[in-house]
Amino acid sequence: MEVKEKISLANVPKGTKSNRENNKLLEIYNIKKYFPVKKSLFSRSSRYVKAVDDVSFSVGARETIGIVGESGCGKSTLGRTILRLQNPTSGKIIYNNIDITKLNDSELQSVRREMQIVFQDPYASLNPKFRIGDIVGEPLRVHGEGSKNDRRERVQSLLERVGIGAHQISKYPHEFSGGQRQRVGIARALALNPQLIVCDEPISALDVSIQSQVINLFQDLQEELGLTYLFISHDLSVVRHISDRVAVMYLGKIVEIGDTEDIYQKPSHPYTKALLSAIPIPNPVEQRKRNRIILQGDVPNPINPPSGCRFHTRCPLVTNRCKEEEPILTTGSNGRMVACHYPLD
Repeated sequence: MEVKEKISLANVPKGTKSNRENNKLLEIYNIKKYFPVKKSLFSRSSRYVKAVDDVSFSVGARETIGIVGESGCGKSTLGRTILRLQNPTSGKIIYNNIDITKLNDSELQSVRREMQIVFQDPYASLNPKFRIGDIVGEPLRVHGEGSKNDRRERVQSLLERVGIGAHQISKYPHEFSGGQRQRVGIARALALNPQLIVCDEPISALDVSIQSQVINLFQDLQEELGLTYLFISHDLSVVRHISDRVAVMYLGKIVEIGDTEDIYQKPSHPYTKALLSAIPIPNPVEQRKRNRIILQGDVPNPINPPSGCRFHTRCPLVTNRCKEEEPILTTGSNGRMVACHYPLD
């Protein structure tokens, strides 16, 4: 295992262009994740679900990059593949100058302590038979961190940091609300002092009144601990609030990626523009004036994606070139990366 000098996160500014270019914590190169589809019980697989297909991007230290797109576009699969909870079909994942796609299980364990995940469902992600103290302390026990008393003190400190009293350490998950359970999940992710956290739709299962509290907690923790987030969500308003950059996915591919405000103010890809037109506006008058873009048809089958541009079957600006030639994710005139033959700018 080749290990280079790790990046120092001390005094690294959050979300700046130089930060992304000079302090890349995570680099993804041409990642693919295909799932085989068997024709029958005894036949060999000849087809694949192309959940993630040739995705490349980088994440700077202390940056938050949002991953958005319709359900089934491959957002969660991408997040799990980056952590190697699922092994990629091909491609490279460089974390802190280490190619983790080449690591075996024992080598990967030492890296995984720095890469954690907060799951979508706070009810399913916590073992109902464990007390929350055991749930939060399990990563410490698995990695052999400290004595039993040291681990208990660390767990109490983590619970208090996420807003749960240390006196509740002996309670079971069913004794907490959904928001409190998600805070337990966040405390568990923080146990080993990670640098990167994949947030897999962490607020989608929570009440609206609780969502803002959890988002504020994520931001406070990032400021205090220097965390880097890969924030997966279908809530475009939340992504705008928390992210430095946004990557838009469609049918396993990134179709646009750039600074958050640039994309929200002036999207370059027709799919991005259609997504943003669906964001609710509090003002009913402005909502009626908005040019709502309603895409026709359904998302194509990822087992047999369309030729050319994968969005051409639903794109209002489609041409023959779109049907025949696949666009490459390239930097446009506005400095943003977009995969479209005829970007809107």
